[in-house]
This record gives sequence, structure tokens and C-alpha cells, in this order.
Amino acid sequence: MKIQVNARNRAYRFSVAEGQRILYGGLADGINLPYECGSGTCGTCKARVTAGQIDDLWPEAPGRKYLKQPGEFLMCQCTARGDISLEVTNFVYTADPGACRPLPGRGVVRNPRLLTRDVIAFSIELTEPCDFDAGQFMVVQVPGVSGYRGYSMVNFERGAKRLDFLVKKKPGGGASEWLFKGGIEGQSVEWFGPLGAATFFPALAKNLLLIAGGSGIAGMMSILSRACQEHYFDQYHGYVFFGVRGMKDAFFLQELAQFQSEFPQKLAVTIALSDEDAPVGVSDYPGLMFDRGFVHEVAARHMKGKYQNMRAYLAGPPPAVDAAIRVLLLEAKLTADNIRYDKFS
Repeated sequence: MKIQVNARNRAYRFSVAEGQRILYGGLADGINLPYECGSGTCGTCKARVTAGQIDDLWPEAPGRKYLKQPGEFLMCQCTARGDISLEVTNFVYTADPGACRPLPGRGVVRNPRLLTRDVIAFSIELTEPCDFDAGQFMVVQVPGVSGYRGYSMVNFERGAKRLDFLVKKKPGGGASEWLFKGGIEGQSVEWFGPLGAATFFPALAKNLLLIAGGSGIAGMMSILSRACQEHYFDQYHGYVFFGVRGMKDAFFLQELAQFQSEFPQKLAVTIALSDEDAPVGVSDYPGLMFDRGFVHEVAARHMKGKYQNMRAYLAGPPPAVDAAIRVLLLEAKLTADNIRYDKFS
């Protein structure tokens, strides 16, 4: 089936297979259609049908609340019944040469394990290897649950045969409850990606500021993995702020301490505890610092006067990301292009 997209700057044409989501078909063809979450939540991928008919695969998608005009729909949740024309209000461009092309894939769940009472880690063993950039995410569909959900990769490697993820338990969340119910080892899942613009490349040549709350640390671990593999912190500084409620909610401390120990002069890692005082003398993690407060508050205190030549990456609950953005724009005076995050909700 043929899809024509009329954007503000030009028209694009691409083909989709029967049942393929329109957004995914365009991205797979190298056309950077507008999106953020890719999973029906944010509403960024809305478009308007001007000719032809579509089918909505998830009428309950939260992002439908952003559809105000007749004919509007979410490209990430709809398929075409035949040839269609649609329009978007954005400027649309083709993908950069060398960018990791998003594609569909399948895999099986491996090694699900609780890291805290409400955070689970698991891997997807891929049927075919894939490339992704540090900081990107996949949208994953699990059995019996409508729609895809976006999860950032924890690991980083080219030609990956395994993708590692974190998920926070969300009461009433279909995919979340499926992951936490147990018995998911070996279950088959579908995915599409990689997606996301909060990516890190060693050619950046800037100091790094990583601010994450809860399971938002996932993409930061991927960025740290690539940066350490490339010995990026031999030359540039890195500052990591990881926010959790208390020590019982903290995880990946051993992994973060290992990263810090490889570059003790250039990489600083601080754990922000919102609900309890910072512990004294945590001997298991001698390279880590601990402080009390919300993660954006702790980052603001520790980063005064250190924002020169900086790129910031943010992830976590939307209120935490919004608060960090305000700090970086108003206090740090970072430009918008040096503040990177992906909107999942």
C-alpha cells in the first residue's frame, strides 16, 4: 500500500505492508516522521487523513486526547486499508546517512529479575542482531496487551544479539503487570526500533551531565557504557545524578561504581535520595557520593559553576524531567540543543 505524506516543506511517498503501522513504515523507509514516544502516549505523531481510510489498532491509546480536528489520528497506532494521503504540520526530513534504521523484530524474554520491589530487569534475546545508538529505545509489544511500550536499552553494542531493559511497576499498566506476574521466561515478544533522539556519540566533544530518576537510569547506563568503551572520560568530564526514594530503592550501584572507578578523576556519580538522609561511609561503593533531595535539586547544588561545554541528558518521571529542564535553562543557561531527552508520557 502506498502512503503519501504532505509535510510543511515537501511531500514523501513510501510503502507499508498490510497491518504495518504508518509511523513505523515511514521510519523504516528512512523518513523522519514526527514522533517522540512511538507508543501512543504523547500525541506527537498525529496526522490528518486527506484521502483513503485507516484502522486504529488501539482506540484507547492515551495520546488520542491530543486529537482535536476531524480526520486526525496517531500514526504510531494506525494502519492503512489501502493507498492513503495524509498531512502533518511539521517539517519532515530524511534520516541522516549512517543513522541506525528502525526495523521490526522478534525475540524471547530472558532472565527477568527484580532489582527492587517495583523495578524489574529483563533481556530480549533477538532472532536477528541489530544496531542501535547509546541512549535509544525500542517499542515492545507483549502477548495479550494492546499497543507497544517504549523501553530504553541498558546495554550498548553494535550487532547486538541481546537487548537489556528496565521497567518500573505501574499499577494498571498492561505491559508492566505482564512483566511482573512471573512466568515470562522464554515468552515471545515483538519490537520496533531503535528510536529516540537522546543519543550520545563520542565525536560530541563535550562534557556530559546525566540526570535520571528511577528506571530512567536505563538509557544513561547505555551512554556510560559507550563512553567508557571509547575512553571518552580520558578527556572530558562526566557528571551522573541518579534519583531514588531511598537506599532500598537504589539499584545498579555496583555498576555505577565500576564505571566511576575506571575514570576516578573525570567521572563523578551522585545518588540523590528524596525521602531519607544520605548514608555515611557506604563502604561497598567508595567512589559514589550520596546526597538528600530530589535529583534536580541535588544536581543543581553540585553543578554550580561546572556547566561549561556541556551536553545534558535527562530521563525519568515527567515531573522530574520538567524540573531538571527548568534548572538547565534558567540556572545553567544551557541552550535547548544541549538538553536531550525522550518523552515517554
